[in-house]
Amino acid sequence: MIHKETGQGTFARVTVGTDGFIPLKQRWMQLMSKFEKGTELVFLKWGVLLFIVGVMLGRAAILSDLYPFALPFFAAVFVLKKNRALLAATAILVGTIWGLTFNLPHVLIGMVGFLVLYKLFKTLMIQTRWALPVAVLVTSFLARIAITYVSMGTVTQYHWMMGAIEAGLALMLTMIFLQSLPLITHKRKQRSLKSEEIICFIILIASVMTGAIGWVIYGLGAEHILARYLVLLFALAGGATIGATVGVVTGLVLSLAAVVNLYQMSLLAFAGLLGGLLKDGNKIGVSAGLLVGTALIALYGQGLSSAGITVMESVAAIALFLLTPKSAIQYMAKYVPGTTEHSKEQQRYMRKIRDVTAARVERFSDLFQTLSSSFTNDRETTYTNEKDLEGDRFLATITASTCQKCFRKETCWAERFDTTYDVMEDVMTDIEQGDVQKGSYDRLKRHCIYPDRIVKTMKEQWGPHELRKTYAKQLEESRRLVADQLQGVSQVMGEFAREIQKEKETHDSQEEQIHEAIQEAGIDIGQVDVYNLTPRDVRVEIELGEDVGREEAEKLIAPMLSGILNDHIIVDPENDEDVEDGKVMNFVSAKTYTVDSGAATVAQGGAWLSGDNHAAMQLGFGKFAVAISDGMGNGKKAHDESKATLKLLENLLQSGIDEKVAIQSMNSVLSLRADEEMFSTLDLTIIDLQTADTSFIKIGSMPSFIKRGGQVSSVESGNLPMGIISEANFDVVSRSMQDEDLLIMMSDGMFDGVKHVENKERWMRRIISEMETEDPQTMSDLLLEEVIRVSDGKIDDDMTVVVTKIRRNTPRWAKIPMQKWVPQMYKEA
Repeated sequence: MIHKETGQGTFARVTVGTDGFIPLKQRWMQLMSKFEKGTELVFLKWGVLLFIVGVMLGRAAILSDLYPFALPFFAAVFVLKKNRALLAATAILVGTIWGLTFNLPHVLIGMVGFLVLYKLFKTLMIQTRWALPVAVLVTSFLARIAITYVSMGTVTQYHWMMGAIEAGLALMLTMIFLQSLPLITHKRKQRSLKSEEIICFIILIASVMTGAIGWVIYGLGAEHILARYLVLLFALAGGATIGATVGVVTGLVLSLAAVVNLYQMSLLAFAGLLGGLLKDGNKIGVSAGLLVGTALIALYGQGLSSAGITVMESVAAIALFLLTPKSAIQYMAKYVPGTTEHSKEQQRYMRKIRDVTAARVERFSDLFQTLSSSFTNDRETTYTNEKDLEGDRFLATITASTCQKCFRKETCWAERFDTTYDVMEDVMTDIEQGDVQKGSYDRLKRHCIYPDRIVKTMKEQWGPHELRKTYAKQLEESRRLVADQLQGVSQVMGEFAREIQKEKETHDSQEEQIHEAIQEAGIDIGQVDVYNLTPRDVRVEIELGEDVGREEAEKLIAPMLSGILNDHIIVDPENDEDVEDGKVMNFVSAKTYTVDSGAATVAQGGAWLSGDNHAAMQLGFGKFAVAISDGMGNGKKAHDESKATLKLLENLLQSGIDEKVAIQSMNSVLSLRADEEMFSTLDLTIIDLQTADTSFIKIGSMPSFIKRGGQVSSVESGNLPMGIISEANFDVVSRSMQDEDLLIMMSDGMFDGVKHVENKERWMRRIISEMETEDPQTMSDLLLEEVIRVSDGKIDDDMTVVVTKIRRNTPRWAKIPMQKWVPQMYKEA
């Protein structure tokens, strides 16, 4: 049994020890950060890495007779980083003196001649981008011929040919170094390397390795060790493709430098391929691939004097490889397309771009919210103050033309201000109501010696005063409309910013499982992309094979996905065009409920145009809206008004603006039409297709009816039509619908048609409950026909009825069980 105090003491020591690791880890990370910064400072900013490369290229040669590396390196550095040109020239001279002293005159003449010819060609040539390679080509050729002539006194055909070959190699190396040198002279930006950049970079490194030819360490060739080390690095970072490519290019350059290294191309290429294939085994797997490749080439290759030396060179390269930090290899892999590290880096970059975009959208949302607030702050108080101010302005106008000239002005407005103001206000109120009442006039007469003049002036000025009030009211309505619209835009942009921040999750394993399951069932498919696995919101894209069309997708692939994902999956209804060979088909979660609607309408007196309009619209993937609008009056004018109302409503709702804000905006637009009195009713129903929860918004419209079995209930709300008052105060009535429910909406003409019926709502419920049909279109036609029949065939007003049936979405095709895939799928998801 542990003693209480001892246990506490032990626990305290463990806690302190654990906390002690945190500063140690932080110090280690700080040390590594300082090391990275110091390395970057020394090798990149100070140019040490550039100097080392220059030294190695200065002593590099091809076939012991061609020296095409030095001049292209100097030319590329001179063009890319002119401030490092002197450093590059010094490095080249050091390398030349170190390994190829006899080639020093050729290097000096080449660099000086390049500076002269490059400036000349850049001045004369129209296409200045060709000035650099042409200057290198000409300088290299002329320098070689001049040195040969001075040293030998003659130039043979062989020397002409070798000079041309060296100049051609210098031209190509110049273009290669222009692509690859920025990778070692600049800090890398967060982007992947192009294939050309990777090849050029490998050629540059291989060219540097040629400068190590002749270095022997305990009988082992330094260039062989470095070349295999390079292959190991790229095989682990980029896989078999990159590893084999690096092996081929490096071996080719080394074989050009020395014919005895010709076998290196096959050895390095084979080792890079095997190592890349075994990269899942990390460093051990890649090293095993190099050893196997080396052993095979050493045993069966030609031109090898000793297999043991070749294997030992590979062992030395593996030792360097095992000592290389994992972070360095991961850093390389970030820039190689196709690698996991590159994918993560790209995702990190895209996430950064997405966050920046979302932040900008959010700032715009905040801007619109602020603008909206500037219009709405203390709006009611401001409006009340404006009303009081208008009254004071009216009284000031009256007193300016009456009281200012009266000898009792000081008595009334200085000594008895409150009483005078109350009397004037009472008279103003009477005039506003129609005429001055006797009580107010008697009070004014007792208080003022010129009552008739006051009343007459007030009546004359009342018209302009009312006009000013109308303009002030319209200004207030405009402010309210702008505020509501800005608020709606702010909400939409806020939602958009949140949508931007959602990223496509990686579902590699799930994609492989789906692909394997469908392929095992005998259906030919291509690429599988999983975008979302959230229940009821699944989205999968599959590339169909040559012999697979839409019918197979609906009847086989979708049911199989339903079994795999344990969800009701269908072909995306929006992807309804014919599927061609290799076309991508979208598969999505089916909605829990579907909606069928039917409508019947007739114009007043059987005319062509009805003042009623109706619409059924899909709002995104999860909601459905049905609306009826009745314009004031009949004929074309009313038809255009109701049609415009529905069109505006549809645009607002589909843009993502909340239905309350959308309707308030519509009401504000209609109420601002001061030149004509055009009002519209609106009957709007919004159905959630996942839960069947339904919202009813009625503005000046008739009751709606819900038929469930033999029972009929009504939904109503008493609100004035849009455009009559400035503020549309409306209630949202919510109901939960069920499978097979029928929703009946109608315009006022349907009620007004049955004039001899006293309780029209009760009569309509009875007619609906007695109907045996459940087809929406048939019920619409029968209801309209019944109302016209009861009205003795008279159509005194526009009539519209819309019937909507809600049904639970029953799968057309049964699930195809794929049980062995389901547990793993959702475990990993």
